Amino acid sequence: MLKTRIRRLADRGDRAVQRLAEIEASITNLSNEDLLDLADIFKAEPRPLIGDMAFLEMARRDIRL
Repeated sequence: MLKTRIRRLADRGDRAVQRLAEIEASITNLSNEDLLDLADIFKAEPRPLIGDMAFLEMARRDIRL
């Protein structure tokens, strides 16, 4: 029973990491205009993780709101 629970929790963590990687990849693949729209939606402080990702990608591309 304990091994099953540990395995299930590990699988959940693996899925979360995979999902986060997919989100990061999709933000990276956005056009500049779409990236600016996303950053505008999530610009309020405290910024959620998706907002931080958008602003990091904007900094990498050297674009601003």
